[in-house]
Amino acid sequence: MFKLSASLVKELREKTGSGMMDCKKALAETDGDINSAIDWLRAKGLSAAAKKSNRTTAEGLVSFYIEKNKASIIEVNAETDFVSRNDMFQEFVKKVAKLSIITRGNLEGLLEQKISDNNNSVSEELTSLISTIGENMNIRRSDFIEVNKGIIASYMHSSVAEGLGKIGVLVSIEGDTSSSLITNFGKKLAMHIAASNPRFINIDNVDKETLDRERQVLTEQALDSGKPKEVIDKMVDGRIKKFFDEIVLLEQLFVLSDDKLKVRQEIANIEKELGSKIVIKNFVRFSLGEGIEREEKDFASEVAEAVK
Repeated sequence: MFKLSASLVKELREKTGSGMMDCKKALAETDGDINSAIDWLRAKGLSAAAKKSNRTTAEGLVSFYIEKNKASIIEVNAETDFVSRNDMFQEFVKKVAKLSIITRGNLEGLLEQKISDNNNSVSEELTSLISTIGENMNIRRSDFIEVNKGIIASYMHSSVAEGLGKIGVLVSIEGDTSSSLITNFGKKLAMHIAASNPRFINIDNVDKETLDRERQVLTEQALDSGKPKEVIDKMVDGRIKKFFDEIVLLEQLFVLSDDKLKVRQEIANIEKELGSKIVIKNFVRFSLGEGIEREEKDFASEVAEAVK
């Protein structure tokens, strides 16, 4: 028969931030099973973490971790920018980024990974952190890249600590790893990706749905001109080329080029100097909070909420 202990109640309180009597009742209802008790509290709306779960999380940190020819990147969100400077939060994000190498971008698997000395999972540790810091938090996404023979370059914009910041970029480049030319170019390319936000590596990678949708929009715009069909077709083709210049990495103007060269032209120059070929295999760019609808609030209100 289950016997309620003070240590078990304490553990549940630390994980959920719930009151002592609620924790006792949850444990009694679930025969002392901690995870079931957490779910019971959440279902009853008695978990402090659960009560915060509907708050918008658009702040926080992006973090990446590189291990030889593999690298992972994650985004962990919180309600306010204050949390990104919290040591506990930063340490948690770093640990999760390192674990995400194991799960290779699988977010569900990442949440189940063991992270703490007391054998807590990432998900359980996050719940505990929400209760401790007092803000809703969310591990929003995770990604992974690797390269066989080459390098993984990285760049973190608005960095608050090593591997932690607001915009994180990883890019894998195949080529002669003995040359510092590739290493230096990789760093610059990662910075370029952070600034220019490409969506595809080359034109062939642009999916049909994206291209068809853009062509339809441009065609409708061109039709308003009243010009003949053959002229409209040429207008649309020209605008599609400009569209590629905006979203395709190799077609973008390299932001760190003094000669206003495209990325592919910059690569061609490096290949001549190296005497061998280099290939951009993959890249991933996480910008904190992108795509999240933010609740508008003034700074004074944000400070007042943080004090509470």
